[in-house]
Amino acid sequence: MPSIYHSDCCASKTICNLAKLSFRTKFNGPIKALDPEHLRKEDPIDLDIIDESLYYFKSIVFFNQFEITNDSDRNLIYLTLFIIECLKLLSKAVNRKQACQELINFSTNTFAIPGDANFPLNHLFQKPKSNDEMDELRSYLGQMRQECSSRLIDIAWPAEEDSPSKWWICFSKRKFINLTLNEINMY
Repeated sequence: MPSIYHSDCCASKTICNLAKLSFRTKFNGPIKALDPEHLRKEDPIDLDIIDESLYYFKSIVFFNQFEITNDSDRNLIYLTLFIIECLKLLSKAVNRKQACQELINFSTNTFAIPGDANFPLNHLFQKPKSNDEMDELRSYLGQMRQECSSRLIDIAWPAEEDSPSKWWICFSKRKFINLTLNEINMY
């Protein structure tokens, strides 16, 4: 598999084998907002992990296998599966306002983390060693989910459109590496 489909982001800290990467965000959480000039959206070299996930999504969603070359690839896997779940919600929404509200609720609702019985990626992640690590992981993933869903709505359902982009919604039924988060059923 070409290395282009692997994350180029580097992190010095990990939580349960998941890289704790900085990203541009407007949501509260363990990651503080980066200066927008630090990561320019137009410059593909300075993509953060969420930009990478959205950028590579349409290519890697077809993979049945994905070789993990670094801890950032686990972020990419998790976000790809999360984007698929978000697209399922968008495909059922009546209008953009409802879609935004659904995504906000979905990204902030309770979700499974590594170590939980219903988390489908337990074979890729370590179980949290302590309650503090579990809280840190839940907070980090929650902030990452909120930022990802916020960026996705602008791409998959442009403000001037009456319906979501068919070029994004067509991926709502895909299974990346033959897995799904199955969070819509719990939601």
